[in-house]
Amino acid sequence: MANATRPMNANGMQRAFKIAVIDSGIQKLATIHTLRHSYSTHLLEAGINLRLLQSYLGHTSLSYTSHYTHLTRKLETQSLETINQMLEHLAW
Repeated sequence: MANATRPMNANGMQRAFKIAVIDSGIQKLATIHTLRHSYSTHLLEAGINLRLLQSYLGHTSLSYTSHYTHLTRKLETQSLETINQMLEHLAW
């Protein structure tokens, strides 16, 4: 396997991704940018801290990072479960 000596051309990445989308049978419009958003959302769902995710994506603004992630049913459920667990320990 050859080692990269410089970054891959962006057009080459787009072409490779487009072929992968076609080969997978996905009907939705998808780009490398879509992949970046999905990656961010999955890391957040896996429990990666938003500030750490900000560093991984190279963002200077946390608000920009939050736009990259999407609220999913899984994240919503996890959040509600965490809140409920915290409230169980409170005496009313």
